[in-house]
Amino acid sequence: MNPIIEAQLAHRSIRKYLDKDIEPTLLYQLINSAQGAASSSFIQAYSLVQVTNTENRKKIATLAGGQNWVEAAPEFLVICADLSRVEYACVEQGLGKLEGQAEHFLTATVDAALMAQNLMLAAESVGLGAVFIGGIRNDPAQVSELLSLPEQVYPVFGICLGYPDAEPDVKPRLPVDVVLHTDRYDASRCEADVKAYDAQMEDYYQSRGDNQKTSNWSEQTAAAVQKKKREHMLAFLQERGFLKH
Repeated sequence: MNPIIEAQLAHRSIRKYLDKDIEPTLLYQLINSAQGAASSSFIQAYSLVQVTNTENRKKIATLAGGQNWVEAAPEFLVICADLSRVEYACVEQGLGKLEGQAEHFLTATVDAALMAQNLMLAAESVGLGAVFIGGIRNDPAQVSELLSLPEQVYPVFGICLGYPDAEPDVKPRLPVDVVLHTDRYDASRCEADVKAYDAQMEDYYQSRGDNQKTSNWSEQTAAAVQKKKREHMLAFLQERGFLKH
């Protein structure tokens, strides 16, 4: 076991923070290290918006479903998939503007996610805590307007950063044997895998030190997926210049 693997296994979402600022030089170092993430064809199709305006933080927290930690966190960044620089390069090279290809959307979104995960891991390595905020997609148009995002840029999710003022338990992940398939995908084991994991998660929710409840993975997951369809996303992304083909 090395420190990187230990940090990965110890990840918890942190939503309560000490009243302690993050030094700007440290934040820049963390972002710089995050940029070491792999990037499809090295296009680096992402940008971050550091939100310091108090009113904008409050508005985003409300749009995200009342997530007050967006306001309270020492730092809040919006992670954006950004093809604007890529489009500029294409035009400059005589290859024309982007046409909203699904492949380009996927590469930009994956680039942004890989960079953001690197950022979270780097933050945790120096004693910070973090939580991703997918709730900004409740109303991505308003978030985009608040942040003056141009076409070919969309807000994927936010991230709160700060020094932890809480020690939540680590949630047990799906066992490796469940997510790892060899040579071919074995769909026959789905029911047994899910039922076993549901039992494990039910024990976890009932025994954890804080916020105990009676639930399981299936109940939480079904609600998260089927009650958060965000059916506005396709039209929004197409207006931004994505997913036209």
